[in-house]
Amino acid sequence: MSAVASCRAASWLEASARARVAGLLDQGSFVEFLGPEQRAMSPHLRQFDLPRAFDDGVVVGRGLLGGVRVFVAAQEGRFMGGTFGEVSGAKIVGLLRAARDRAAPSPPDAVLLLLDTGGVRLQEANAGELAVSEIIRAIAELRHAGLPVIALVGGRAGAFGGGGIIAACCTALVISQHGRTSVSGPEVIETNKGVEEFDSKDRALVWRITGGRTRILSGAADRYVRDEIAAFRDAAIALAGLTPPPFACETLRAAQTRLVARRERNGACRDATELWAGDGIDEPDQVPDLTEDAFIALLSARSAQHDRR
Repeated sequence: MSAVASCRAASWLEASARARVAGLLDQGSFVEFLGPEQRAMSPHLRQFDLPRAFDDGVVVGRGLLGGVRVFVAAQEGRFMGGTFGEVSGAKIVGLLRAARDRAAPSPPDAVLLLLDTGGVRLQEANAGELAVSEIIRAIAELRHAGLPVIALVGGRAGAFGGGGIIAACCTALVISQHGRTSVSGPEVIETNKGVEEFDSKDRALVWRITGGRTRILSGAADRYVRDEIAAFRDAAIALAGLTPPPFACETLRAAQTRLVARRERNGACRDATELWAGDGIDEPDQVPDLTEDAFIALLSARSAQHDRR
């Protein structure tokens, strides 16, 4: 097996941000912007006697994805939980603005956001919050210009806080079983509402509520893939080749209508199993324990059923 094939067969969950980028893009096509050799590091972490990273936990650059020109940003969830800080946030914002401005020499045809984040870095809260808002604005501008922005979530940190909002703002979201998205993380909910509302130590509960299977079944994600870099690559290639829907008021109103209907249908559910039962899934309690093959077969059957409608 070649080095590229081996990389693409690797687990997305276990891979570093750089390994994900290397396996996702066409071999040898990645050109990094503001790489670690330039040592653009957070000026704040040293004040808290915390370790710093030469790339501040974010890899940004350009490359080819199945021959399509893309800009890509990948968060390193193993550094400070992939959090948004002054430098890491600015790198993503700068990348998105360059894509918006069709920066030479290789203007992109799509943007990939490899999200792996717990949200804003508490030590740089104001800068992190500002970065999240600027990222959301830049995504809206890109979508209005007709450029697809694709989020990929399958890392250990998931996409929580501002990262969860960013994922929801993208043109499409690709997620694996290990991916999790939410605005508020389990610990945050428990801290503010109590363990009776959400037991953050109940890992099965956490995955049932925020995990990839729930997100795809509820319509909050667009593609469900196996935990392989190659699977994320295939999904990204397919989505990057589609013409995105127009980002206009009609699109936003349609999305709002779907959200209202989802809330009315599922608002009283206390667990994902209740949601799945209400959606007509037989034996909903078995969904978390299904093998990947069985769950993908379930998705295919549901898709075929909806097509017949």
